[in-house]
Amino acid sequence: MDHARILVVDDDLEIAKAIERLLTLEGYQVIKAHNGYEALDVLMSETVHLILMDVMMPKLDGLSTTLKVREQKNIPIIILSAKSEDSDKVLGLSMGADDYVTKPFSSQELVARVKSQLRRYLQLGNLSCINKENALISGGLKLDLDAMQLTVDGEQIKLTAKELKILEFLMRNAGVVFSADRIYENVWNEAPYAVENTVMVHIRRIREKIEINPKEPNYLKVVWGIGYKIEKH
Repeated sequence: MDHARILVVDDDLEIAKAIERLLTLEGYQVIKAHNGYEALDVLMSETVHLILMDVMMPKLDGLSTTLKVREQKNIPIIILSAKSEDSDKVLGLSMGADDYVTKPFSSQELVARVKSQLRRYLQLGNLSCINKENALISGGLKLDLDAMQLTVDGEQIKLTAKELKILEFLMRNAGVVFSADRIYENVWNEAPYAVENTVMVHIRRIREKIEINPKEPNYLKVVWGIGYKIEKH
């Protein structure tokens, strides 16, 4: 989407400027913030379609900021960090981030990930065009595809864009077991590579939100050694 507005949050002014130049050339509008508090201020007053969030920042770090953003908004968040360990990636994703890019990154990789997240986010927002009375139902789960809103036993549940996409994929194929690789391919639209942790974190977050007892799930089940499924009801 041209003219999408991207918030770049990084305390390194040179990196923030470089990302701004790169994204401006791609046709995006860029807003910059240099710590978490500045980012939250921007989000209060500006329309933003995606956030690029550095982890190590003064005053309020990127992971804490991500948590605060997720209390209010489902816009895509891509974490930027010099740390490449899997544990850091999982931590970022568990805080509500949608993707993770390790510094130093190539221009092509960053742009590709930005475009991918924006495409999915904006498609989710436009699903009302598909048809009317478009809902997926499994027992007490109801995913309204017009509003892209999930209810469990009539109660609205807040999910991120990525969580909604995973749930939509599994509910469309209720009863079918999918490996982490298959889920990643269908939701992220990318070839899977060592994605088990990424998918597992998202599944766990969904389960915590939709299940009465996440340890004894009624809807979203793990088939050990194979994958995940939404139970047919």
